[in-house]
Amino acid sequence: MLGSPERCATMPIHRELLARPEYVVALAALENATFARMTARVPAREGVITVPIVVHVVHHTPEQDLGQEQIDSQIEVLNQDFRRANPDVSKVPPVWHDLVADARLEFKLAEVDPGGNSTSGVVRRQTDVEEFGYDHAVKFDSRGGSDAWPADRYLNLWVCRMRPALGYATFPGGPAEIDGVVVRHDAFGTTGTAAAPYNGGRTTTHEIGHWLNLRHIWGDDGDGCSGSDFVDDTPNQGGHNVGSPDFPRISCGNAPNGDMFMNFMDYCDDATLVMFTKGQVARMDAALSGPRSSFLPEELRQSMGM
Repeated sequence: MLGSPERCATMPIHRELLARPEYVVALAALENATFARMTARVPAREGVITVPIVVHVVHHTPEQDLGQEQIDSQIEVLNQDFRRANPDVSKVPPVWHDLVADARLEFKLAEVDPGGNSTSGVVRRQTDVEEFGYDHAVKFDSRGGSDAWPADRYLNLWVCRMRPALGYATFPGGPAEIDGVVVRHDAFGTTGTAAAPYNGGRTTTHEIGHWLNLRHIWGDDGDGCSGSDFVDDTPNQGGHNVGSPDFPRISCGNAPNGDMFMNFMDYCDDATLVMFTKGQVARMDAALSGPRSSFLPEELRQSMGM
């Protein structure tokens, strides 16, 4: 592990993108549509959406050139976490059992590349860059990284040596050439270079939550109590949690049950993060009905008039 990490750098990326008017317009349109959808209580989407992933393994040393077993372990975690099939979901306190939701999302390594050729879904790039930051360099061949595949057809997932955060993602509405998720090589999957306490694959689960327009559960207002994640069924909480807190962990007057620190969108250790809520799934569905709609099956798009 590369020193004491931050959990996520998505919000600094988001704040930088806010300088682009087209991003602000796209995000506002998505939030308006999301609010309208949730206010109208649109029925939950039926059927399962499968999202093709291309994993760009950008490595400076042989150790960072992740093996297939490690990549497969991450895909398995995603397919458990987004289907409410993770064995550790039993850790959710009884008071919130009814809120735990199946996002009806599955992930697979891409089988066809942008040119129509068969692929393993893994792109390997050796780089002279010893360590990446948050300037998106890892997403470009010309900067020592690996160019994105078309963002409307693939979820681009870059794995590399990076510091100090474990990962970051782009919200819907950003430039296609940087759209996707970046995860540190020692916080990816459950084996190989994955290092405790971030060896449960939950960094990628967390970042894909952002890619589907989920915010941090405390609302990104520091330790205050005025922020919001725009989801009704997640308790208000004062700042992020770390490690493995004891239940209940009270903040912002949210007694008796306290913070939902076991939610995938908090900052706790991987073994503590085990759930999405129904409200969060509704928010993801709104993104999938809008800027991420290219991932919907054709028959579903037609049924929705797209």
